[in-house]
Amino acid sequence: MKYAILESGGKQYKAVEGGVIDVDRLPVKAGEQLKLNSVLLLVDGDNVTVGAPVVSGASVSARVVEHFKGPKTVNFHYKPKKRIRQKTGHRQSYTRLAIEAIE
Repeated sequence: MKYAILESGGKQYKAVEGGVIDVDRLPVKAGEQLKLNSVLLLVDGDNVTVGAPVVSGASVSARVVEHFKGPKTVNFHYKPKKRIRQKTGHRQSYTRLAIEAIE
């Protein structure tokens, strides 16, 4: 099985050929091709290549499937006897990538 650990937006993701990953929103339109060069680890069967910090010459080709928002998280701050109630929410924006090839 061929897979790679790549970095996008300061987070690490496991990319498998033919798979789909959700990363933080990227400034790319849906349907466009994307090449990610920050590959930290590359595994091809029994061959494991670890980068220092990245694997030179390795890249991951992906296609942007869609942009979407994740589930809403609600933050509620409450202090009893002081009439302090603060409710805020947040929805993170994501980009769904279809991994086409690991080179």
